[in-house]
Amino acid sequence: MKNPVVPSTGGLDCTTARAIASRRNDLETIAVIDFETTGLSPHYGDRATEIAAILVRDGQIVGQYQNLMNAGVAIPAFITSFTGITTAMVRQAPPARQVMAEVADFVGDYPLVAHNASFDSKFWDAELARIGRARRQDFICSMLVARRVLPQAPNHKLGTLVEFAKLPVTGRYHRAQADAEMTAHLTLYLERELMRRFGLAAVSCRLLAKIQKTPANRLEHCVAGFGKQCA
Repeated sequence: MKNPVVPSTGGLDCTTARAIASRRNDLETIAVIDFETTGLSPHYGDRATEIAAILVRDGQIVGQYQNLMNAGVAIPAFITSFTGITTAMVRQAPPARQVMAEVADFVGDYPLVAHNASFDSKFWDAELARIGRARRQDFICSMLVARRVLPQAPNHKLGTLVEFAKLPVTGRYHRAQADAEMTAHLTLYLERELMRRFGLAAVSCRLLAKIQKTPANRLEHCVAGFGKQCA
């Protein structure tokens, strides 16, 4: 799966370039992912136990993938109490290498979004490496974007933001499918908030990636500067 090819805007004025960019962004697809795992980091030997991926295009969820994954490890009791995933459940699941191959093919080269992406990106990269593959795209962190766009929120945990923005609770927290769906709804909410606040026709992945690295008090300057580049 690849993003649509857009003709070069070279030689066009900014108004025309922005119009083309707007049409491009209407069709831009992102893949929102969420892992459940046996612990905090693959560097400590922790493994993924479940993954979900949600494809979002033009403000809509257009595709979904979810599976438990059997990495051949037991699930610690505290993880089961947190997620509800048991050792018996993952023992009946497909092998981790099969699941990772399927989900990597499902998301293709689409930009990846996760809430607390520093966590999910480590497991994505580690599990891909186990099957001889490597990530080609960047991650966007909805938590970092939310800190810039919604500094007034009580905190920036997924559950808090879902409640703050009055978004749908799609299932049990700390299960991959529900968390990925709620992160997708949050990402769309953040895009709409940016469009409303700054009069944007669309919000691209490139702008979200720039915002997540920008101090909250520089958000307006960031968006304005990005617009001047005809992005």
